[in-house]
Amino acid sequence: MSCYPDKSLVNEDVASSAYVLEGKPSETLILFAHGAGANRDSAFMQQMTLGLAAKGYQVMRFNFPYMQANALDGKKRPPDRAPKLLACFSDMLELAHKQPEVKRVVLMGKSMGGRMAALLACDSTQVSRIDRVICLGYPFIPLKGGEPRLAPLNDSQVPVLVLQGERDKFGGKMQIPSWSLKCDVQIDYLADGDHSFVPRKSSGTTEAANFTLAVDLSAKFIG
Repeated sequence: MSCYPDKSLVNEDVASSAYVLEGKPSETLILFAHGAGANRDSAFMQQMTLGLAAKGYQVMRFNFPYMQANALDGKKRPPDRAPKLLACFSDMLELAHKQPEVKRVVLMGKSMGGRMAALLACDSTQVSRIDRVICLGYPFIPLKGGEPRLAPLNDSQVPVLVLQGERDKFGGKMQIPSWSLKCDVQIDYLADGDHSFVPRKSSGTTEAANFTLAVDLSAKFIG
Protein backbone atom coordinates (compact mmCIF):
# COMPACT_ATOMS: atom_id res chain seq x y z
CA MET A 1 0.00 0.00 0.00
CA SER A 2 1.06 3.58 -0.66
CA CYS A 3 0.09 7.07 0.52
CA TYR A 4 -2.90 7.16 -1.76
CA PRO A 5 -5.94 4.99 -2.51
CA ASP A 6 -5.06 5.21 -6.21
CA LYS A 7 -1.36 5.27 -7.01
CA SER A 8 -2.07 7.11 -10.27
CA LEU A 9 -2.76 10.14 -8.08
CA VAL A 10 1.00 10.48 -7.64
CA ASN A 11 1.29 11.36 -11.33
CA GLU A 12 -1.74 13.68 -11.50
CA ASP A 13 -3.09 15.18 -8.29
CA VAL A 14 -2.25 14.51 -4.67
CA ALA A 15 -4.64 14.94 -1.75
CA SER A 16 -3.87 18.24 -0.04
CA SER A 17 -3.67 16.49 3.33
CA ALA A 18 -0.63 14.50 2.24
CA TYR A 19 2.05 17.18 2.04
CA VAL A 20 2.95 20.85 2.17
CA LEU A 21 5.73 22.67 0.31
CA GLU A 22 7.58 25.58 1.90
CA GLY A 23 10.36 27.75 0.60
CA LYS A 24 11.13 28.89 -2.92
CA PRO A 25 11.68 26.25 -5.64
CA SER A 26 15.30 25.11 -5.54
CA GLU A 27 17.59 22.57 -7.16
CA THR A 28 17.80 20.74 -3.83
CA LEU A 29 14.54 19.68 -2.23
CA ILE A 30 14.37 18.30 1.31
CA LEU A 31 11.74 15.59 1.75
CA PHE A 32 10.92 15.69 5.46
CA ALA A 33 9.16 12.85 7.33
CA HIS A 34 7.63 13.16 10.80
CA GLY A 35 8.15 10.95 13.86
CA ALA A 36 5.80 8.36 15.33
CA GLY A 37 3.78 10.59 17.64
CA ALA A 38 3.48 13.99 15.96
CA ASN A 39 2.49 14.87 12.41
CA ARG A 40 4.02 17.05 9.71
CA ASP A 41 2.71 20.23 11.41
CA SER A 42 4.36 19.71 14.80
CA ALA A 43 6.38 22.57 16.25
CA PHE A 44 9.59 20.59 15.68
CA MET A 45 8.82 19.99 11.99
CA GLN A 46 7.81 23.59 11.39
CA GLN A 47 10.81 25.05 13.18
CA MET A 48 13.29 22.96 11.17
CA THR A 49 11.43 23.73 7.95
CA LEU A 50 11.52 27.48 8.52
CA GLY A 51 15.24 27.37 9.20
CA LEU A 52 15.99 25.27 6.12
CA ALA A 53 13.78 27.44 3.89
CA ALA A 54 15.72 30.48 5.10
CA LYS A 55 18.88 28.74 3.87
CA GLY A 56 17.38 28.59 0.38
CA TYR A 57 16.05 25.02 0.30
CA GLN A 58 12.52 24.03 -0.58
CA VAL A 59 11.09 21.61 1.98
CA MET A 60 8.28 19.09 1.44
CA ARG A 61 6.72 17.95 4.72
CA PHE A 62 4.28 15.06 4.51
CA ASN A 63 2.10 12.81 6.64
CA PHE A 64 2.32 9.04 6.64
CA PRO A 65 -1.02 7.27 5.99
CA TYR A 66 -1.96 6.77 9.64
CA MET A 67 -1.45 10.47 10.34
CA GLN A 68 -3.56 11.37 7.31
CA ALA A 69 -6.32 9.17 8.72
CA ASN A 70 -5.92 10.76 12.17
CA ALA A 71 -6.35 14.20 10.60
CA LEU A 72 -9.57 13.15 8.87
CA ASP A 73 -11.47 11.71 11.83
CA GLY A 74 -9.53 12.88 14.88
CA LYS A 75 -8.86 9.35 16.11
CA LYS A 76 -5.37 8.51 17.31
CA ARG A 77 -3.73 5.54 15.61
CA PRO A 78 -0.38 3.80 16.06
CA PRO A 79 2.17 4.08 13.26
CA ASP A 80 1.75 1.93 10.18
CA ARG A 81 4.17 -0.97 9.76
CA ALA A 82 7.44 -0.30 7.98
CA PRO A 83 6.41 -1.62 4.52
CA LYS A 84 3.47 0.80 4.34
CA LEU A 85 5.58 3.69 5.64
CA LEU A 86 8.28 2.97 3.07
CA ALA A 87 5.73 2.68 0.24
CA CYS A 88 4.40 6.11 1.18
CA PHE A 89 7.93 7.55 1.43
CA SER A 90 8.68 6.16 -2.05
CA ASP A 91 5.54 7.79 -3.45
CA MET A 92 6.53 11.12 -1.94
CA LEU A 93 10.05 10.75 -3.34
CA GLU A 94 8.55 10.32 -6.80
CA LEU A 95 6.45 13.42 -6.28
CA ALA A 96 9.45 15.38 -4.98
CA HIS A 97 11.34 14.74 -8.20
CA LYS A 98 8.41 16.16 -10.17
CA GLN A 99 8.76 19.60 -8.56
CA PRO A 100 10.09 22.43 -10.74
CA GLU A 101 13.87 22.97 -10.72
CA VAL A 102 14.61 19.91 -8.55
CA LYS A 103 17.86 18.14 -9.43
CA ARG A 104 18.46 16.28 -6.17
CA VAL A 105 16.38 15.20 -3.18
CA VAL A 106 17.66 14.93 0.39
CA LEU A 107 15.66 12.73 2.76
CA MET A 108 15.23 14.07 6.29
CA GLY A 109 13.28 12.49 9.12
CA LYS A 110 12.45 13.07 12.75
CA SER A 111 12.95 9.91 14.85
CA MET A 112 10.91 7.17 13.12
CA GLY A 113 10.89 9.25 9.95
CA GLY A 114 14.69 9.32 10.00
CA ARG A 115 14.84 5.57 10.39
CA MET A 116 12.50 5.16 7.40
CA ALA A 117 14.64 7.58 5.38
CA ALA A 118 17.75 5.53 6.11
CA LEU A 119 15.93 2.29 5.26
CA LEU A 120 14.77 3.71 1.93
CA ALA A 121 18.37 4.64 1.14
CA CYS A 122 19.36 0.98 1.66
CA ASP A 123 17.17 -0.01 -1.31
CA SER A 124 19.23 -0.34 -4.49
CA THR A 125 16.15 0.45 -6.59
CA GLN A 126 15.69 3.80 -4.82
CA VAL A 127 19.21 5.02 -4.22
CA SER A 128 19.62 6.78 -7.59
CA ARG A 129 16.82 9.16 -6.54
CA ILE A 130 18.30 9.98 -3.10
CA ASP A 131 21.25 12.34 -2.66
CA ARG A 132 21.75 11.93 1.11
CA VAL A 133 19.92 11.31 4.39
CA ILE A 134 19.62 13.37 7.57
CA CYS A 135 18.23 11.75 10.74
CA LEU A 136 17.04 14.06 13.51
CA GLY A 137 16.94 12.22 16.81
CA TYR A 138 17.53 8.74 15.43
CA PRO A 139 15.71 6.06 17.49
CA PHE A 140 18.71 3.85 18.15
CA ILE A 141 17.22 1.88 21.05
CA PRO A 142 13.55 0.90 21.40
CA LEU A 143 12.12 2.25 24.65
CA LYS A 144 11.30 -1.32 25.68
CA GLY A 145 14.99 -2.18 25.31
CA GLY A 146 16.95 -4.28 22.88
CA GLU A 147 19.84 -4.01 20.49
CA PRO A 148 20.51 -0.66 18.79
CA ARG A 149 19.07 -0.25 15.29
CA LEU A 150 22.33 0.20 13.42
CA ALA A 151 21.63 -1.62 10.14
CA PRO A 152 19.69 1.19 8.40
CA LEU A 153 22.60 3.57 9.00
CA ASN A 154 25.36 1.11 8.20
CA ASP A 155 23.66 -0.23 5.07
CA SER A 156 22.62 3.11 3.60
CA GLN A 157 24.01 3.59 0.11
CA VAL A 158 24.18 7.39 0.41
CA PRO A 159 25.90 9.68 2.95
CA VAL A 160 24.11 9.89 6.31
CA LEU A 161 24.12 12.60 8.98
CA VAL A 162 22.65 11.93 12.43
CA LEU A 163 21.86 14.94 14.63
CA GLN A 164 21.28 13.72 18.16
CA GLY A 165 20.52 15.37 21.47
CA GLU A 166 23.30 14.60 23.94
CA ARG A 167 20.84 13.05 26.39
CA ASP A 168 18.41 11.50 23.93
CA LYS A 169 16.64 8.59 25.67
CA PHE A 170 16.71 6.64 22.40
CA GLY A 171 20.51 6.81 22.36
CA GLY A 172 22.72 9.66 23.52
CA LYS A 173 26.31 10.83 23.62
CA MET A 174 27.29 8.39 26.36
CA GLN A 175 26.10 5.35 24.37
CA ILE A 176 26.56 5.96 20.67
CA PRO A 177 30.39 5.95 20.56
CA SER A 178 30.42 2.36 21.89
CA TRP A 179 28.32 1.04 18.99
CA SER A 180 29.66 -0.32 15.70
CA LEU A 181 28.71 2.35 13.22
CA LYS A 182 30.59 2.62 9.96
CA CYS A 183 33.04 5.49 9.93
CA ASP A 184 31.28 7.51 7.23
CA VAL A 185 28.07 7.90 9.25
CA GLN A 186 28.45 11.47 10.50
CA ILE A 187 27.10 12.15 14.00
CA ASP A 188 26.81 15.57 15.60
CA TYR A 189 25.36 16.30 19.02
CA LEU A 190 23.07 19.08 20.22
CA ALA A 191 24.13 20.40 23.63
CA ASP A 192 22.13 18.85 26.48
CA GLY A 193 19.31 18.14 24.02
CA ASP A 194 16.60 15.57 24.57
CA HIS A 195 14.92 13.57 21.76
CA SER A 196 13.55 16.84 20.34
CA PHE A 197 16.78 18.81 20.97
CA VAL A 198 15.34 20.62 24.01
CA PRO A 199 17.99 21.31 26.70
CA ARG A 200 17.41 21.74 30.42
CA LYS A 201 17.14 25.31 31.70
CA SER A 202 20.27 24.79 33.77
CA SER A 203 22.35 23.74 30.75
CA GLY A 204 23.50 27.19 29.67
CA THR A 205 22.09 26.78 26.17
CA THR A 206 18.63 27.13 24.64
CA GLU A 207 16.24 25.24 22.40
CA ALA A 208 16.57 28.03 19.81
CA ALA A 209 20.36 27.67 19.79
CA ASN A 210 20.09 23.93 19.25
CA PHE A 211 17.67 24.37 16.34
CA THR A 212 19.94 26.98 14.78
CA LEU A 213 22.85 24.58 15.04
CA ALA A 214 20.79 21.71 13.64
CA VAL A 215 19.84 23.81 10.61
CA ASP A 216 23.43 24.98 10.11
CA LEU A 217 24.84 21.45 10.34
CA SER A 218 22.18 20.18 7.94
CA ALA A 219 22.94 22.90 5.41
CA LYS A 220 26.67 22.24 5.64
CA PHE A 221 26.10 18.50 5.08
CA ILE A 222 23.79 19.11 2.12
CA GLY A 223 26.20 21.59 0.54
